[in-house]
Amino acid sequence: MRERRTRSIIKAVSWRVFATLTTIAVVYLFTGELVLSIGVGFVEALSKLVLYYIHERLWDKVKWGKKAE
Repeated sequence: MRERRTRSIIKAVSWRVFATLTTIAVVYLFTGELVLSIGVGFVEALSKLVLYYIHERLWDKVKWGKKAE
């Protein structure tokens, strides 16, 4: 059975939310500052989104593991 694209998108978004909330919780445990924790969570989510895009574009240039069409 194949997974629908919508399901994959929902899974990706739910993972990103879960991971960001984890970051916020860890920062809060270390600092006790909610505003700082939310700020770090926001920066973390945005930076990882950008870095993942760059990572994907770089991997697209790697020929290893690809089959010719």
